[in-house]
Amino acid sequence: MRGTRIVVLGAGIVGAACARELALAGCAVTVLERGGPAAATTAHGEGNVLVSDKGPGPELELARLSRRLWPEVLDEVAAHRPGAAAAVEWEPKGGIVVATTGEGARELERFAASQRAAGVAAEALDPAALARAEPHLTRDVTAAVAYPEDAQVQPSGAAAALLGDALRAGAVLRTGCDVREAVTRGGRLTGVRTSLGLVEGDAFVDAAGPWAGELSARLGAPVDVRPRRGEVLVTTPMPPTVFHKVYDADYVGAVGSGAGDLQASAVVESTRAGTILLGSSRRRVGFDDRTRPEVLSVIAAKALRLFPSLAGVPVMRAYGGFRPYVPDHLPVIGPDPRLDGLWHAGGHEGAGIGLSAGTARLLRDLMLGGRPDLDPAPFRVDRPAVLGAVEGETR
Repeated sequence: MRGTRIVVLGAGIVGAACARELALAGCAVTVLERGGPAAATTAHGEGNVLVSDKGPGPELELARLSRRLWPEVLDEVAAHRPGAAAAVEWEPKGGIVVATTGEGARELERFAASQRAAGVAAEALDPAALARAEPHLTRDVTAAVAYPEDAQVQPSGAAAALLGDALRAGAVLRTGCDVREAVTRGGRLTGVRTSLGLVEGDAFVDAAGPWAGELSARLGAPVDVRPRRGEVLVTTPMPPTVFHKVYDADYVGAVGSGAGDLQASAVVESTRAGTILLGSSRRRVGFDDRTRPEVLSVIAAKALRLFPSLAGVPVMRAYGGFRPYVPDHLPVIGPDPRLDGLWHAGGHEGAGIGLSAGTARLLRDLMLGGRPDLDPAPFRVDRPAVLGAVEGETR
């Protein structure tokens, strides 16, 4: 398949990761992006590389594959571009999940036990160990579990490193390029008409994140990927205060919920620059990008329950972004059975940063006839949640 012309539609972190894998495999890769690289969903995330929030099943397997691949990928980037690798700000600092009620403790312990059975390192912390790990955390905790495999990156830096590696391997990037319609021949996708003209190829990868549903509809093969909005607060730089990614056990329920109204939970973590990120929220509001003060208030209140000492700390900014939501909460990775030549890599919701490395490797193996590291069947395109929109819900 060396020399195969592959067009990646989207230059967020998933598109960048896919472009890198395919370019390094010898394909002639073109990346089309209607805005700027990593300027949309990727730039509005927290940079999580997590296993702690995923129960046993295919998404956890993809997360574990990605967690194994991330250090390998960064070592490869560093061999040619050490500055780009450093800008990723890889922090394998681990995560701590806490419960603050009796019921929450029981659920967290059950969830952690199921993850251990699936091979995840999940270590119960007693009050003394928790206090040593996070001295500023509230003592009103009923259970705590440490996840040493959790890590963090700077999202835009990570995407830039991956895309830069793809370009070094020969990929071509076209920005300001809006895809408008498909060009087919004999039932096969052979090109796309864009705002910059016709782009032809042997295969096309829809990696448009929350806009994947809209883009796939333009191409004549719609998938049910919708935007789900999330917001984050950012404090001013502080002395070392939060040493892991710390979140309330409610976060797992919010991630897995399909409710359209506000789902919020406490997620608190520091960055290398000293700021503290406070999340998180999930709302299905279409592409309404207005910031809602009442949502930010809920996020702040939940964060303060975990870290009361943050009460007087200034918040210097707030940001929000759209995550690509699929009703069954599984990514969409693989060929489209309705349109030969069209492939999908998306639907990761808020986990796209962490899952990008594994997604790209799986897609590469599927496209080029390699042997995948995990079973691709659960991520297939022709499953009910992907091909059939839920009646009565808006995109």
